[in-house]
Amino acid sequence: MSTNVDTPGTTVAQRIAQALPRLTRSHRQVADFVLEHPLQVATLPIDELAAAAGVSVATANRFARALEFDGYAAFRAELVRGFESLVAPVERLRGNLERPTTVAEVFATALDESRRNIEATRQSLDYAACEAAVQRILKARSIYIGGFGASAWLAGLLQHGLDGSCNDVRMLSSVSGVTHSARSLMHSGPQDLFIGLTFPRYLTDTVALAQIARSQGCAVLALTDRPSSPLAPLADVVLYCQTETSYRPNCETSVLALIEALTSAVALRAPGAAQSAGRILQAVRPWLHGGLGQGHARGQVSMPPLPAAVASDAGKKKKKASR
Repeated sequence: MSTNVDTPGTTVAQRIAQALPRLTRSHRQVADFVLEHPLQVATLPIDELAAAAGVSVATANRFARALEFDGYAAFRAELVRGFESLVAPVERLRGNLERPTTVAEVFATALDESRRNIEATRQSLDYAACEAAVQRILKARSIYIGGFGASAWLAGLLQHGLDGSCNDVRMLSSVSGVTHSARSLMHSGPQDLFIGLTFPRYLTDTVALAQIARSQGCAVLALTDRPSSPLAPLADVVLYCQTETSYRPNCETSVLALIEALTSAVALRAPGAAQSAGRILQAVRPWLHGGLGQGHARGQVSMPPLPAAVASDAGKKKKKASR
């Protein structure tokens, strides 16, 4: 019988080691592939494993029985143990591909899932945690935002949303890599706030940065999906978001809705919110369509005004050229 182990795939590896002396050459060929690619094999049906290992389907099934499993299904189930959150999106996609589906049905399902995720997120909100999150954001001297993979794009939208209300908002995910992010956090302290975003399949980079932030005395706000998330126990405040979807690892729509709710609350609570919005509008006005009031009705593009020194120099050159 199989036993629970801490490391995914360990039981299968142990069985292979024990059975190795009596395995045939073709069985060893499968064993080598399994040991080298355990996560990949956990997602493969028997025919795809056989093709990848260069053996027949019958050989792949006999290999599973040689390890004293009832068959390939039992072997794969044991291999999946501990990999569930990683392979779940692949399994969902495989199931969807096996069912005939029209483009219209995919659109309808995806939009409906987004709606359900947003509503589930709204219903499960802890409003005391929402209040605490807003207060910590407004009190922070500097805000460091960490998110990688798909969460990096969401982190960027969070930074964009907070930038008009907070003095110093910094994105940690950049072309410099996570080591530069870690170095940046060494400047943080008890007056600062780290905001981490991570969802299944959780990235260790975000968790590692949260640990560094805590070691610096920095407060931690987490945006994640459930209490079992590796980021949750590191946070002073957690905002949970449901992200279930049939077609992708996560539904980012509900996360974005939560971010918009958070940044809206911060904007309304920020001191001088109306004045700040006015200053931002004045700063970006030259780049807004219709913002200069000239040429736009005729489809022309108006450029922002030149700085005074540049405009003066350009005027002198124009006069000189006309002489």
